[in-house]
This record gives sequence, structure tokens and C-alpha cells, in this order.
Amino acid sequence: MAEATSPVRDVHVAVGVIVRDGRVLIARRPDHVHQGGLLEFPGGKVEPGETVQQALVRELAEETALEVPEQSLEPLIGIRHDYGDKRVFLDVWRSVDARGEAIGREGQPVDWLPPEALRDEDFPAANRPIIRALRLPQMLAITGPAASSSEALERLKKGLPTLAGPSGGLVVLRAPELGAADYRSLAAQTLALAHTLDVGILLHGQPSVLADHPGAAGLHLPWREAARLDRRPVPDSVWLGVSCHNEAQLAHAEQLAADYVTLGPVQPTASHPGQPTLGWASFQALAARARCPVYGLGGLGPQHLDRARASGAQGIAGIRFWWPNT
Repeated sequence: MAEATSPVRDVHVAVGVIVRDGRVLIARRPDHVHQGGLLEFPGGKVEPGETVQQALVRELAEETALEVPEQSLEPLIGIRHDYGDKRVFLDVWRSVDARGEAIGREGQPVDWLPPEALRDEDFPAANRPIIRALRLPQMLAITGPAASSSEALERLKKGLPTLAGPSGGLVVLRAPELGAADYRSLAAQTLALAHTLDVGILLHGQPSVLADHPGAAGLHLPWREAARLDRRPVPDSVWLGVSCHNEAQLAHAEQLAADYVTLGPVQPTASHPGQPTLGWASFQALAARARCPVYGLGGLGPQHLDRARASGAQGIAGIRFWWPNT
């Protein structure tokens, strides 16, 4: 008679990313517990009958003495992690309106750290996408069509200042209409311009393009390039993004250790009339299974940001919301 196996448990965990003055509240796990000594974002298990928001408000009060208004919580990212004996869903919410002084009410050290000081190796592996989500903007800008590199540069001179801000912005420098030499020239000029504005430039295309421009913030792979790879092609110190359109491509992007993906088209677009779209329901289902931040792409603008985030996305990616007209 076969020995009965215990069912794998699913654990729903509410996680709080509490931001104050640009810094994030971090706690250190006690040495005697699982993955002890590592840093973590505060939170805890969602109890039966609780909403995730109610659980998070309760846990934050119990762990840190902070009072967090339930209505101040906004979704950041959802992460599923399989430990073998249990599956954990980290339901991550962000608030900038916590009241009171944070203390470790369970004896754990707590501190406020800037997002750029958070290192992957200091956190459990399941927490690492949270760090990505904290650093990434809610709107990922992509350059639009231009007849020449000089025209693209003029548009960039107008558009990049609109993306500059306290947390900076990210732009995918996509210009498939340009030859390799013209693209390299445009990239060099764009990087010099963006440096003065604190805007990060993500190059687009083959991994080799990044070697020519060490000042770039990272690389965005079109799917045709990502499909050829079996491992991450760039250092961990820069961003890696991948264009995806279905579940299999999302899984491959995760195999490449992508820091984020774009997923779409969610809605019809003027640039690709008649192309099949995911629709919001399919987009939400795919985003829920992703293990890295997801940007909705295709027919989306700032007016769709709340819906995208409610659907589990990091935000939206696109051209029209920022690319200047001629």
C-alpha cells in the first residue's frame, strides 16, 4: 500500500513596504528562525476571515507599533514561491502614510534604508522581486518612431525632461528603423543627455550593444533575442528587461533572471491594427503567475495605470504618453 503524502500547504502572507522620506522600513529576522539573520519586509500570515489589508494593518501594529491606515495601502507586487513543503504567496502592499515611530516589538532590529541600499544577498530569495519593484518606476517609457537619429535625438531632448524626478525614470531606447552605426551614435548622445537629468537609459537589441555603452542603465531584449539565450546575458548590476506575449515567454524570461518584463498587447494599438490582444482578464492571470515585475503594454496610457496595478502589474509601458510629436 502506497504511503500517503501530506498535501503541500499554501500560505498567504501579507507584506508591507512602508516608505517614509524616501526610505523603506526593514527588519532583521531572528537568528533562530528559518533564514535567520536575513533582512525582510514586515508582515505576516493572513488569518481566516481577514482581508490582506486587515492582516497587514494588524501585523504592522504588532511587529513595529506603526499605525497604517488601511485605505493608504496600494498593491505593489504579488510573488509566488515554492519551498517544496509549502507554497507561499507574498501579497505585497505599499504605504507612505504610516504613523508613529517604528520599533521592533518582537525584539527584532528595525531600520529605515534607501531602496538603493537593499542588496539581494541580504534578503530571502522570495523577497528579491520586491526590491526590483521598489526601484522600478510605475511607467516605463519607450521611444517612438523617428526618421533619423537626429530626429530621434531632438525628440529625446524634449521628452526626457518630462521623465526626470526625485526617483528618476527609465527609457527603453528602441529604434529598429536605424542601422547599427546610427543606433550606437544615438545611444551615446542620449546617455550624455540623460545623465544630466538622472534618467536611466535601457538599450534595446542584442546583448553586445551594452558593451559599447557602459553608462547605460541596462538592456531590454526583444523576444527574438531573448529566445536565443539560456542564461542572463548582462551583469546583476544593470537592469534586464524582456518583451513577452504569453506564459511560455514569461517563464523563459524568469529563466534568464529578468528584472522585469513587458507583457502585451493588452488592448488594440494604432501601430498594430488587427493584432490579437490579451485583454485585461488574461493579462491579470499571467501577471499573477509572474515572478518578476510586469509592465502592461499595448494601447495603454496613464489613465490605465490604476487598473494595471490592480491587475498585478508594476505599471504600464508605452510610447504615446511621453514621446513628443513632430
